[in-house]
Amino acid sequence: MERENGQNIIEISHLYKSFKDVKAVVDLSFCVKKGELFAFLGINGAGKSTTISIICDRLKKDSGSVKINGEDLESQGLSVKKDLGVVFQNCALDKALSVKDNLQSRAALYGITGEKFAKRIKELDALLDIPSLLKRPLGKLSGGQRRRVDIARALLHHPKILILDEPTTGLDPQTRKTLWQVISSLREKDGLTVFLTTHYMEEAAEADYVVIIDSGHIVAEGTPLELKNKYTGDFVTIYGTDEEKVKSLCLEYEKVADGYRIGLPDTKKATELIVRYPDIFEDYEVVKGKMDDVFLSVTGKKLTGGEQNE
Repeated sequence: MERENGQNIIEISHLYKSFKDVKAVVDLSFCVKKGELFAFLGINGAGKSTTISIICDRLKKDSGSVKINGEDLESQGLSVKKDLGVVFQNCALDKALSVKDNLQSRAALYGITGEKFAKRIKELDALLDIPSLLKRPLGKLSGGQRRRVDIARALLHHPKILILDEPTTGLDPQTRKTLWQVISSLREKDGLTVFLTTHYMEEAAEADYVVIIDSGHIVAEGTPLELKNKYTGDFVTIYGTDEEKVKSLCLEYEKVADGYRIGLPDTKKATELIVRYPDIFEDYEVVKGKMDDVFLSVTGKKLTGGEQNE
């Protein structure tokens, strides 16, 4: 799908990567706009982590091109990587060291030392509330606390792009909510671009743009609304009626709590049905399909919490 409007901060063109006989990424082309939340979805083995590793210059591509903020990754790798902050699903820090020692050693790699480091820690504290953790060994922290520290590590050098690889896996709902509030604040304040992989479809539904890959190929892309309109229909749930009336509609339905759910191609068909049978649709709810339905429709597979990146 050709994308218009907005400045590209990531451009992937005809990317290929194989591991012996396994074609991990096949002719992958997409772009990410500056300041947007971009969701990159796929099941285990789809090619997500391979693509991210190539973007981060941790893995060499077979062919194709990768541009970050207008610069070619192959020829300008060192300067390009300064624009990236990466949070992998597994924490990238040393569990034996204190939080402060971990952050200090990482900051030094970017020339952030002394007063500059102290200032940056104060700035990150305003977002992530980490001073109470600084003297503690990383290995003694909870999963949510480690994730906050790992995000602080990724943000130390003021990256233009934050890559989040399954950032909320295993976290409780409150911690997930807090982390997304932090990310939203950074996007609003600093114009940060966020490149996200997730198996939580409610997170993908908040993205500005979504690319779904399967077996290394792009199988669908668009805004969440575009994808829902194209790959799913509307669902009408009828309440306060008996099953015989629902059967009289001669449509497939499923029983849900306190009612019956009918799938329809689009909002127009839902409206036509409601108008035609007002005695049945006295109490009802119309909702669009969800990103889970989109993913299942285009891949034939479910993306569940048990999925791990390849």
